[in-house]
Amino acid sequence: MTPPERLRALLAEPGLVIMPAVWDGLTAKLTLDAGFKTAFLSGSCVSASRMGGPDLDLLSFAEMYDSFNQVHGAAPDLLVLADADHGYGNAMNVQRTVRAYGRAGAAAVLIEDKITPRALTAAGKPALPFEEVRMKIRAAVEAAKESGIMVLARTDCRPTLGIDEAVARIEMYVEEGADILFLDSPADDDEVKRAVAAAGGRPSFAVLSPGAPRACPSQTEAEALGLKIGTYPTGMLSPAIAGIKAGLAALQAGNAEADSALPTAELRGTLGYGAYEEKAKSFMLPE
Repeated sequence: MTPPERLRALLAEPGLVIMPAVWDGLTAKLTLDAGFKTAFLSGSCVSASRMGGPDLDLLSFAEMYDSFNQVHGAAPDLLVLADADHGYGNAMNVQRTVRAYGRAGAAAVLIEDKITPRALTAAGKPALPFEEVRMKIRAAVEAAKESGIMVLARTDCRPTLGIDEAVARIEMYVEEGADILFLDSPADDDEVKRAVAAAGGRPSFAVLSPGAPRACPSQTEAEALGLKIGTYPTGMLSPAIAGIKAGLAALQAGNAEADSALPTAELRGTLGYGAYEEKAKSFMLPE
């Protein structure tokens, strides 16, 4: 089965699917080793890891695509939903982006309706006009037919245009053939329910990390609301940053490592030194 076929089968199973947010080979490998079948290549996490900066549409397609190849190379069995933001341009750019991720082995790709380039502010998420968004999603769905990659259509218009417009866009995405639907920044559970209903039985995706001004149900609550996929962009990123800060603080204090550091044997095992040695034996020349 192809990655999109495997993801479709997984989404057909009962229960909420958790997609940890990954950004490189190590996070992908750890996610797969932990037993997760799928992950979200998060633009916010890639922005943090590659730029040390915020998720404000500064990343290029090339950078995100390179990060996908790192993730897929380290954990080829992991089903990856690739964050393609606004598709990096107009409808033709969207098609190129979707085709590239499909050929590279992504299971799904996210396309959103935000205006690009964005205004020079971190506030707000202005959205494209309704019919222009329709053309971008239509282009994505058409391009996806080449590889079968699933299309996740996202609307960011809730804060600026209201819930009625957001629901109308989700209904339009369904009409255009999107496979997975995503209402960003719902205000409460009722808005989540409206978005799920508008999806017409197709899977609904949600960001469940706490902290942002949006509804943030627990996993149990999310499933009860009808959501199918939940991701946590800060779930690994925040603890990773905390761990790095702890390590630096330990060095500044004159210590060799932080109290939270892994034992050497566990670290080497996690990174695969033993597995490398075993695989290398078959290529060693006789002494």
